[in-house]
Amino acid sequence: MGKRDNRVAYMNPIAMARSRGPAPSSGPTIQDYLNRPRPTWEEVKEQLEKKKKGSKALAEFEERMNENWKKELEKHREKLLSGSESTSRKKEKKKKEKKKSSRLSPSSSSSSSSDSSSSSSDFEDEDKKQGKKRRKKKHRSSRKSSENSSSDSDSDGKDSLKNKRAKEDNEREKDTKSLERKRKKADHGDGMLSTESSSESEHTEEVPAKKKKTSEEKEKNDKTKKRKKHKKHGKKKKKKTASSSSYSE
Repeated sequence: MGKRDNRVAYMNPIAMARSRGPAPSSGPTIQDYLNRPRPTWEEVKEQLEKKKKGSKALAEFEERMNENWKKELEKHREKLLSGSESTSRKKEKKKKEKKKSSRLSPSSSSSSSSDSSSSSSDFEDEDKKQGKKRRKKKHRSSRKSSENSSSDSDSDGKDSLKNKRAKEDNEREKDTKSLERKRKKADHGDGMLSTESSSESEHTEEVPAKKKKTSEEKEKNDKTKKRKKHKKHGKKKKKKTASSSSYSE
């Protein structure tokens, strides 16, 4: 019994891919992009001309609008000029008519002259009245300003007097207060001197009393110390006599 042959044949993947052929593409390839249909130079020129024509049409439309606007402006100007001319013509006609009427009727001219003189005199009277009114207003305003200035000066003078009086009153109060303080200090100084003299006298009286007390206390202490020493010495003697008698026995 021989061994089984478990070997597997090796397959080159690159060779297998080549044998399968090219894979099916899902979209356009680079070759397709390079081989795309392109317009010729003539077609490009036609497109540029079409664009230029479009811009020409726009320019023509704007020119037409400008022309219409210019026409409207001219009409409006003509109307205004005709109106001004008509008014000037009317004024000239009126002047001519007045001249003719003045030549024909002297009475009318005299009446017109009297009317003109009366009108001129009326104007002069009105001007005089207005001038008087203006003068009165100026005079009133000057009076008011002078009165205001005088009232201001009076008020300022009153305020200054009040301030001076207030200052004088304050100075007087300060002087009175300072004098009172000085008097109080003087009285207090005298009281302090009297108290100091009394305290010094008491102190001089107390000093010998204290010395006496201290001397008496010292004497008492010395006596007590001597008594204590004497008692201790007596006790020691008694102890010695007792011990000597016990030894002799």
